[in-house]
Amino acid sequence: MLPLILLLGLVYFTMIRPQQMQQRKRQEMLSSLKRGDNVVTIGGIHGTIATIGENTVRLQVGNNVEIEMSKTSIAYIKKEEES
Repeated sequence: MLPLILLLGLVYFTMIRPQQMQQRKRQEMLSSLKRGDNVVTIGGIHGTIATIGENTVRLQVGNNVEIEMSKTSIAYIKKEEES
C-alpha cells in the first residue's frame, strides 16, 4: 500500500502541480494585460494592444490595421529588450 501512495505522490509533484502552477501564471498574465502592451500571439503575430474587452483584445499590427482576437490567443507579453 505504501508504494502506491508514494507513486501517487510522485505523480502529483512531477506532473499535476507544475501544470497547475503554469496555468495560474498564464491566467495572471492574461488578467494583467493593458492597453499599449506589446504582445505575441500563439500564431506568431506581433502587435500592440489597442483595446481590451472581457474576452477579446484588438491588436494594432500595422498602420491603421487592427485585428480582434480572443484573449486566450496571447502567448506572452514582449519585454522591452525583445522589441
